[in-house]
Amino acid sequence: MIDFKSIISRTDRYNFHSHTQFCDGRFPMSDFAEAAVAAGFRHYGFSPHSPVPIDSPCNMARDLVPEYFAEVERLRAIYGQKINFYCSMEIDYLGPDWGPSHPYFRDLPLDYRIGSVHFIPDKTGRMIDVDGSPDGFRRKMEESFGGDIRYVVDKFYDRSIEMVIAGGFDIIGHFDKIGYNASVYSPGIEKEAWYDRRVSELVDAILDSGVVVEINTKSRETNGRFFPAERYWRRLLDNDVTIVVNSDAHYPALIDASRGEALSRLQALS
Repeated sequence: MIDFKSIISRTDRYNFHSHTQFCDGRFPMSDFAEAAVAAGFRHYGFSPHSPVPIDSPCNMARDLVPEYFAEVERLRAIYGQKINFYCSMEIDYLGPDWGPSHPYFRDLPLDYRIGSVHFIPDKTGRMIDVDGSPDGFRRKMEESFGGDIRYVVDKFYDRSIEMVIAGGFDIIGHFDKIGYNASVYSPGIEKEAWYDRRVSELVDAILDSGVVVEINTKSRETNGRFFPAERYWRRLLDNDVTIVVNSDAHYPALIDASRGEALSRLQALS
């Protein structure tokens, strides 16, 4: 396992969450590698969306996994004297039968694993991606969930807690990301007591598990927020949770986007 606590104590030139041509990223891994070296990163992790046993245009195809591993090794051979590259995946938790703890992922030679929830089941059990644009989310709310935003939010946090308890991963990704789409669909929902209670229950599970938490900066410039929301950072810090600041970059130009601001805000709380 990567010693994240040791790395972040020595440098802030790291990023452990990025997506390239192997999933829904927009550029080849080599472009991200060049950008990371040029930006002075010392540690950089590639984390394609994992294979899943459902149709998903955003996830890596299972037959591309060997090619992905080979490309990481090729880039290490080129840049290994300048930067540490890590081979990871952002693994989708779909329920007890598929997630970070599944033997398939346990047996892969990954340097670390990110566990995330992007899909939840509708009331018939069909998996629906709730991580897309607000417009797409609105459409899915009506077509797949009958407008029941409480069901969607509860299911997201239920699945997130199940994933944490099941384990098998090192970093939990953007753990309250449903809050953005939910608040666009139902303004003010994140201020409601029941919503805050659900997030607190997930944080309880995170504290018990000892997993690393990421502050995800991908949406800061476009939507004005971090994931998790800043109001949860103090509790994480007070409980000595290891926190990494990741850009979740899908473009090489955004590998460091808003990381400096998040790091400064974290430092001010410490």
